[in-house]
Amino acid sequence: MTAIPLQPPRRLVEFTLDGAATRVPEGATLLDACRAAGKDVPTLCEGDTLTPKNACRVCVVEVEGARTLVPACSRAAEPGMSVRTDTERTRHSRRVVLELLASSVDMSTTPKVAARLKEYEAKPERFGPDAARLNEEPRVDNDLYVRDYDKCILCYKCVDACGEQWQNTFAISVAGRGFDARIAVEHDAPLTDSACVYCGNCIEVCPTGALSFKSEFDMRAAGTWDESAQTGTTTVCAYCGVGCNLTLHVQDNEIVKVTSPHDNPVTHGNLCIKGRFGYQHVQNRD
Repeated sequence: MTAIPLQPPRRLVEFTLDGAATRVPEGATLLDACRAAGKDVPTLCEGDTLTPKNACRVCVVEVEGARTLVPACSRAAEPGMSVRTDTERTRHSRRVVLELLASSVDMSTTPKVAARLKEYEAKPERFGPDAARLNEEPRVDNDLYVRDYDKCILCYKCVDACGEQWQNTFAISVAGRGFDARIAVEHDAPLTDSACVYCGNCIEVCPTGALSFKSEFDMRAAGTWDESAQTGTTTVCAYCGVGCNLTLHVQDNEIVKVTSPHDNPVTHGNLCIKGRFGYQHVQNRD
């Protein structure tokens, strides 16, 4: 057995966070530092398995000497920095961003957003009903997952997960420009006519529910979806010998969806079509 060489310890970076001296490993982001210090900095497009895209700008913080607010999810901590996370400027910026997003897309299935709107006293209704970016029905063109672009905030996480950061299928991209920009497959075709391999890794990273399991979509439509009544059990996929970890989400003794732990060294939250969607045989009682 080949021994894994020990890595040299990472140097610590010392800076000031909300007036308190803080030390984090070299290369850590300001968001990492905030979380380590128990600071509640809101995020939407940030994900622990993808390189930050700085798309939503909800996590901005104030750095002394910087002309603009900086995104905490991607800005690395630097020695001597003085960072403020809860100033009038940062709160105003977050409030406006939340208002713009909530007025233009349906954020009803975005976790924690209702509490964030209340926390920052955001009033998206002041932009009126004509602010909606899209107004179209969810795309239900296959039996595995649904695309509801009325909930899409253009965070590009699905594009990255389908592209070079994970799956390398490149079935998803951004089509159009400006106000007409949208997430789409090639030629905006039905999913069944695209290069999609139905791994579902785009669903795993979607922060708003724009991409969701068909099972979840149907249960929400029927009013039976209840996350508080669900349990999660982690097991090992039996389809092949790779050893992917699966988390089975169960409600009323039925598997309703499958995810994978993001900290698992094999999957990092990713699965193939069999692992993510091939669970029906488990509960086939015929």
